[in-house]
Amino acid sequence: MFEQVEIPYGCYWSSPFVRWQGALQNLHAVKFAAHVARHELARRNIDPTSFDAGVLGLSVYQHQSFYGTPWFMGLLGAPQAPGPTVSQVCASGVRTMVMAAQEIGAGLAQTVLAATADRCSNGPHTYYPNQSGPGGTGVSEDVVLDSFSCDPLGKHSMLQTAENVAAKYSISTAEQHDVVLQRLAQYEDALADDHAFQKRYMDLPFAVPDPRLRKTVEEIDGDLGVAASTAEGLAKLNPVLKDGTVTFGGQTHPADGNAAIIIASSDKAQELSTDNDVRIRILSAGQSRAELGYMPEAPCGAASSALQRANLSFEDMDAIKTHNPFAVNDIVFAKAAGVPLKNMNNFGCSLIWGHPQAPTGMRSVIELIEELVMRGGGRGLFTGCAAGDSAMALVLEIDNR
Repeated sequence: MFEQVEIPYGCYWSSPFVRWQGALQNLHAVKFAAHVARHELARRNIDPTSFDAGVLGLSVYQHQSFYGTPWFMGLLGAPQAPGPTVSQVCASGVRTMVMAAQEIGAGLAQTVLAATADRCSNGPHTYYPNQSGPGGTGVSEDVVLDSFSCDPLGKHSMLQTAENVAAKYSISTAEQHDVVLQRLAQYEDALADDHAFQKRYMDLPFAVPDPRLRKTVEEIDGDLGVAASTAEGLAKLNPVLKDGTVTFGGQTHPADGNAAIIIASSDKAQELSTDNDVRIRILSAGQSRAELGYMPEAPCGAASSALQRANLSFEDMDAIKTHNPFAVNDIVFAKAAGVPLKNMNNFGCSLIWGHPQAPTGMRSVIELIEELVMRGGGRGLFTGCAAGDSAMALVLEIDNR
């Protein structure tokens, strides 16, 4: 499926991620993602009419998002491009890339925009009519908050999955806090020299538009809402759940943002690339599902599956990125993979810069690409969990010819 598929170098981007109820809270996720895409395509001199398909990942539905990818592609200037809309929560980033590659592999398209957008802020409050209910009443839900707090299959919260895994592997609060501080130091490397690393894929300072997307209301230097954690500050935090281990400092925060990657046939990738000396191949993908209520274990299985498909091992990876809504995720993954904690998530991760659902993993893949390019090439692995105790992983190879 991936033999004739590449990612043209430089043809990807991410908005900053902003803690929910912050600077992006009033922007419609789909319209905002299209607004950013139009700007980023123009910066690269890419004609939107060159796309023959799109795939949109969206997990928190927005007003009129029923129209999904065709609407999104039309908004950014590609009304000719059809395509599916997918929701696999935090795994949506990898899933959209796989589906884009499938479009090309099936001969349906040659140039596909895989995009992800979500807004945790101001999530939908939904009422479902039910005439057969008591008195003809229906049921309602707060889509974001209720989904965080209750897996409908096991009736547990996402936080409880982290506690289940922490108990299984005897992971302490202190261990989790050590990982947070390590990840924060890695993220600060991405901010060095006026955000030099992030500027490789993010347009900074970033112009935040008004809700009608007609004018700039403010400029931001990068991600907003990142906690400046210290060892002393973390030590003062109590676990969120009684008799638990996970504190607010040991988990990520909900956020808003978007990201996108162009997937193309080899010939088209060469036409679009900003540097034809860099070739980016997708070697394989993997997926898995852990035991009910043990979500942080799932990335291990997905990573192993992807590596097996590529006939590679963890030792063959030059860089590894993970989606880690909880510090517990990385501790378990390091144990299972035999990879030192310090050897993954250079330049940051979702534990630090936040969790806007669908775009989360895609931004990590983008950072993985840039880290490998800076190394002069090599192979990299991304893996991350998603709601429903599931996970997806991707193995990439960068050739700096």
